[in-house]
Amino acid sequence: MKKTAATERAKTEILSNRKARHDYQILETLEAGIALKGTEVKSLRAGKGQIRDAFARIENDEAFLHNAHIDEYDHGNLSNHAPKAKRKLLLHKREIRKLFGLESASGHALVPLSFYWKNSHSGRGGGGHRRPPARAG
Repeated sequence: MKKTAATERAKTEILSNRKARHDYQILETLEAGIALKGTEVKSLRAGKGQIRDAFARIENDEAFLHNAHIDEYDHGNLSNHAPKAKRKLLLHKREIRKLFGLESASGHALVPLSFYWKNSHSGRGGGGHRRPPARAG
């Protein structure tokens, strides 16, 4: 698939793991969502984090990201997140099974290559076309 200017604009990179591309032979790439708390999102928007030592692991048919450091939010309160908390990766079951097979092979590791915002527009909620509300007639 050819990359277009719209595709490039839709992905705004937050963090990159250059070390992984240097230290590992990348056999396959996969895009996954990640479950984040509000203060984690705010810290990432400020560019405060690193994934150099991060890795993923399959546990009980779920994928988790370990060792990804997201700084505590400066203006957070008592409910601020833990910087190196285990974070759930959002994948389909078939993708998780495939990763489990790759992870269980000798000498293979699951490492994040980058974090990015998928939609660069501001505002809440998903993007795309929305239907106007129906009017009572």
